[in-house]
Order: sequence, then C-alpha cells, then structure tokens
Amino acid sequence: MTDEVQERVIHPVLEAAREAGAEAHLAYAGSVSPTDAWALVQTGDVVLVDVRTAEERKFVGYVPESVHVAWATGTSLSRNPRFVRELEAKTGKDAAVLLLCRSGKRSAAAAEAATKAGFTHAFNVSEGFEGELDAQQRRGTQNGWRYLGLPWIQD
Repeated sequence: MTDEVQERVIHPVLEAAREAGAEAHLAYAGSVSPTDAWALVQTGDVVLVDVRTAEERKFVGYVPESVHVAWATGTSLSRNPRFVRELEAKTGKDAAVLLLCRSGKRSAAAAEAATKAGFTHAFNVSEGFEGELDAQQRRGTQNGWRYLGLPWIQD
C-alpha cells in the first residue's frame, strides 16, 4: 500500500450534473433528479441533506437516510446563520452533498452558499421533496420525491 492520496472518483451522474451546471452558469456544482439522488444515496458515495425546517420534516415527511441541516427556521423561514458551519460539521467540505428542500429552490440557494464556503461537491435535488406547484397551486401532483414514490417516512 502506498501513501499516495487517491483522487476522488465522481459518479457519472454527478459528473453530468456538474457539466450541465457549468453550461447553465450555476453558482454550485449542479442539480440531480430525485430518482438519481436516491440511486446515489444507495451507493453510499453521497450525503443527502434535507435543508427544510424541522416542522416541514415532522409534518410533511422526510427521507430516512437524510441528514438534517435547516437552511431557514420557523414558519417565517428566517435564514439560519449557522447553516454552513452545521453542514460542515455533519458532512465535511469534501463530501458530495445532495441538498433537498420542498421544491428545489431553497436547496439551490443552500448549494450556492455551501459552494461559496468552499464545498466543492454541493448539488441541488431538483423538484424537491414535494415538487412544483400545479395549476391549482398544489404540490405533489406532478413531480418531486414523494410523487415519484421514492422512500420517505412521516412521524
């Protein structure tokens, strides 16, 4: 065995997301679909980080394998000033992190903040846990983690 440091091998899905993110001029590594996120979680090569509030996780549900670091807190969604420090403490800056929120908007902002703080593999989970709003202003009817039937639980 040698003392050489092995270079991190990035999963092809993340590499494709990184390329698409660069083409779109994203301020973070890129986005992956909920289905790809779940497949990546199962490899053990990524950390799924739920950035929703504790209340959202409690009352709407959450992915059992996820780590919780709130991007914002409370019903007023006040920005968590410790987000980056808490994320680093739970994942480390070198981990490939997939950030998940309700619809993919807050998690994109969280991925951007993480990237600015030195995380090199911060990815957004597009569509989020509940998905985009439909014509009747409801979530969960056209896309998102739950709509796709991916694993989740509720307290």
